[in-house]
Amino acid sequence: MTLHSLVNGIARHRVASALLFLLIFPLLMPYEALAINILIFGLFAVGFNLVFGYTGMLSFGHASFFGVGSYLTGIAMVHFGVHWIPAIFVGVASSLLAGLFVGYVAIRTRGIYFSMVTLALGQVIYYLFYKAEHWTGGENGLRGIKAEVIDIFGWRIDFLNPLTKYYIIWLFVAFTLWLVSRILASPFGSVIESIRENEKRTVACGYDVPRAKLLIFVISAGVCGLAGGLRALHLSVVPVDSLHYLQSGQVVMMSLLGGMGSFFGPFVGAGVFLYLEDIATNVTRYWMGVVGVLFIALILFFPRGIWGSLMHQLKQRGMLQGERE
Repeated sequence: MTLHSLVNGIARHRVASALLFLLIFPLLMPYEALAINILIFGLFAVGFNLVFGYTGMLSFGHASFFGVGSYLTGIAMVHFGVHWIPAIFVGVASSLLAGLFVGYVAIRTRGIYFSMVTLALGQVIYYLFYKAEHWTGGENGLRGIKAEVIDIFGWRIDFLNPLTKYYIIWLFVAFTLWLVSRILASPFGSVIESIRENEKRTVACGYDVPRAKLLIFVISAGVCGLAGGLRALHLSVVPVDSLHYLQSGQVVMMSLLGGMGSFFGPFVGAGVFLYLEDIATNVTRYWMGVVGVLFIALILFFPRGIWGSLMHQLKQRGMLQGERE
């Protein structure tokens, strides 16, 4: 098998290729908790990438959906005693509703106004959860989320085992990546990419652009909510900064690092960002400055993102056919 055919084979079967890599990923990391964080935040970035990378809408409020998914999953478990599996779906459903509300208001604007509206609405959601101390724990966060032992059809699994936890989360990621790939490969996927490239021409072709924007925004919110719910299970606590705009800034950085509009780029961006953060925090308390400088350097040398630049180079050399990334 030639390198050319190998590269195109990986591109054609991008979901299987991504999942196979993620299957062995914890073996490549210094410890499993870091691999779990990268998997969760990679999924968060996948959801954000649907709006930013594929549709061309820069949102500064996606942490609200991540946080809503975390909080509602935790609230369902802590206050209502719901099993962890339906609790996850409660979190996702709540994020979809939040996405519908924010998206319905925000898509009426464009450009920087869209970004500012999503930021403002995201902070409104943050404030609401911050003040609902009885349900959310306020500034202390929501605690007591317990899923030590998971019972699946009589098969008891120790969720406190980091490697076991990773592969359970991997199953959710696998389904989500398959779903996202199907959406992107559908006619609807072509519509949202055409909105990114030329919105006026898309309207002229007869497509309902506002409806398409709203739909992809809601789907994006649901994916981010799933990532948030999985993080709640992982940490057994929901910190209030899950909803903060700084979390939105982080996911923007991850998407840019990996390569916006690329399929596997979000995981590359999340991996690089969190790995650099892990190293820097062990060296200096000014780790944010170190990560910031490295981020600027990577963006300067890889303007399309790390994964996006690699895919672009392969296309330039004729090793990768089509637009699959």
